Amino acid sequence: MKCQWKKVLFQEGFFFFFTRLSPKQGGQYPLVQNVTVTQGGTANLTCRVEYNDNTSLQWSNPAQQTLFFGDKKALRDNRIELVRASSSELTISISDVSLSDEGMYTCSLFTMPVRTAKAYLTVLGVPEKPEINGLKKPAVEGDYITLTCITQGSKPAADLRWFRNEKEVKGAKEVNAEGKTFKVQSSLQLHVDRNDDGVAYTCRVDHVALALAPQQATEVLEVQYAPRVEIIHSLEVPQEGQYLKLECLSKGNPSPDPVMWTKDGVELPDLDRMIVDGRELTFTSLNKTDNGTYRCEASNHLGRSSAEYVLYVYDPNALGQHGTDHALIGGVVAVVVFVTLCLIIVLGRYLARHKGTYLTNEAKGADDAPDADTAIINAEGNHAHAEEKKEYFI
Repeated sequence: MKCQWKKVLFQEGFFFFFTRLSPKQGGQYPLVQNVTVTQGGTANLTCRVEYNDNTSLQWSNPAQQTLFFGDKKALRDNRIELVRASSSELTISISDVSLSDEGMYTCSLFTMPVRTAKAYLTVLGVPEKPEINGLKKPAVEGDYITLTCITQGSKPAADLRWFRNEKEVKGAKEVNAEGKTFKVQSSLQLHVDRNDDGVAYTCRVDHVALALAPQQATEVLEVQYAPRVEIIHSLEVPQEGQYLKLECLSKGNPSPDPVMWTKDGVELPDLDRMIVDGRELTFTSLNKTDNGTYRCEASNHLGRSSAEYVLYVYDPNALGQHGTDHALIGGVVAVVVFVTLCLIIVLGRYLARHKGTYLTNEAKGADDAPDADTAIINAEGNHAHAEEKKEYFI
């Protein structure tokens, strides 16, 4: 079959030629695929046909402007380049893609009639790096704080996730459209305490355009709080002549330094055996005069705290005698308890056996006896003569 040609004038001064379909081309349409690309990336648009008798292929943009007709560039845009042009394929590329490039692109096979196929170019808006607002530095224990994380420029809308150190916590999300992109923000309300001091709060942006490298921002909380005090002692049972160290552990922000030691509500006595070194109070050799209540006190601008330790110095000789007496008493008590348990067990077995014999004998003579004693006697008599009573049947 011989093809017939028809010449027509097309846009931008190009002359395009249409041809009637050959038998092989009769039912075919151009083959295209939708394309998704990240903003700023490069999109490749490919149009193919299975059979072609030198018929031209054309790509046009959503505004129906011709981009390429065969291997001829029609639109003056330096971002658009020819990748491949043949009788069965036309592939072009668009670099540095912007959101305005999104839309329906058309591939046309110039036959009579013209066959077309459409491919949608989706452009993903890349969300900006998030920002965290609302952080007070420093915060004070008991404050209420609202952290707000904001990211702009995402398409579709990004997802924001909060993490307290490595553990995820839930925030309140809000999405607002800004033209073709979205502004997303998430709020996290905190009632801060001393456990939040030094904790890292991270806001992470999840988005299809950031699949390999999610964006995130991190802020570390600084929380100020009043001190808490605890006294640690090196001996459980202090004895005369021993070495004893008391350590005042105080934790607060700002750090409560220095601490103050007192004995029985007054200043420490000036003794060579008693040494104060920062948070530590050391007794090089204990004696009875050291007995008393020792207090450690720490403070900062948010408050003060104290802890007490009651020191009683034991005589090592008396402590050893008391230990021997206690051991002896303990041994005696154990023996008494053992003997008592043995007596209870023996008595219980005797009573149980006696009661069983009485009930058995009573049952044997109970039929004709007027009382229990007679029943027992009858039972014993019946048992003695049981062998004598025999009956013979002929």
